Amino acid sequence: MNCKVEQMSLSHDQPMTVPSQSVDPEAPLLGEIGHLQTRLARSQAEISAAQAVRYEVFYREMGGCPNEDIRQAERDQDAFDPFCDHLLVLDAEHDEAQIVGTYRMMRQVQAKQAGAFYSQSEYDLAPMLASNQQSNLLELGRSCILSSYRNKRTMELLWHGTWAHAVANHIDIMFGCASFEGTDPDQFGDCLSWLAENAALSSDEDCPAVASNQVNLSNFSSASTQPVSVRQAMAKMPPLIKGYLRLGAKIATHAVIDEQFGTIDVLVVLKVAQINPRYLAHFGVDASRFTV
Repeated sequence: MNCKVEQMSLSHDQPMTVPSQSVDPEAPLLGEIGHLQTRLARSQAEISAAQAVRYEVFYREMGGCPNEDIRQAERDQDAFDPFCDHLLVLDAEHDEAQIVGTYRMMRQVQAKQAGAFYSQSEYDLAPMLASNQQSNLLELGRSCILSSYRNKRTMELLWHGTWAHAVANHIDIMFGCASFEGTDPDQFGDCLSWLAENAALSSDEDCPAVASNQVNLSNFSSASTQPVSVRQAMAKMPPLIKGYLRLGAKIATHAVIDEQFGTIDVLVVLKVAQINPRYLAHFGVDASRFTV
């Protein structure tokens, strides 16, 4: 893989001067399944451990291209981390609970402190923000699970913790970049075509890509003589994006090729009011399904 990384305004590595937010040392458990638990990070040490999990998945496993600071630290870290809440899934069966999965979440007040949402390094969010001025937004990103824990229980706890955080903070819209592994969009033509035809954001909310390595999803749609079936699309659809779609999410009409992480990113927007009732019933409208 070519590891030349293009730097953008407010990109992954741009330093920020705003002081880091404090973490809650008494952050409560949000859910539990067997010996797996989910909650927010309680210390900077736990955030660092979550960054180590991200490094393991994004760089060692998926072959991303870290800059020298990230390579030396063996941590996937950027200037947005200090402003975010870090959701963890932990294996409590060990003497010292092991972090096996993580999700980074940024509330609107945190984005104001940071100067932007992370997604704004790839997308112009102005149409979505203008169309939802009274909505409370939560950005999601950096989702990963260690390979040995990549199963339904861990994924369910990650979803449950996210939903519990959204409920606690009265969130109306969850959004963020989700990824296909690889940088050749032709490998995912069926998926991208299906997204363009069946899950595109409305024209008044669609967020254009601002990154240079962008791909119009409609290019794949128009190239197909026959509509792509759900089965064709879902065969290669990443589990996280598939999960969002089942909940009722919509997708921006452009994808962005991220050379640093070796991925193709799509912007996902999920309105809480439009979440499939089946999944609200599963996790509980008040996020009580896996509470302890």
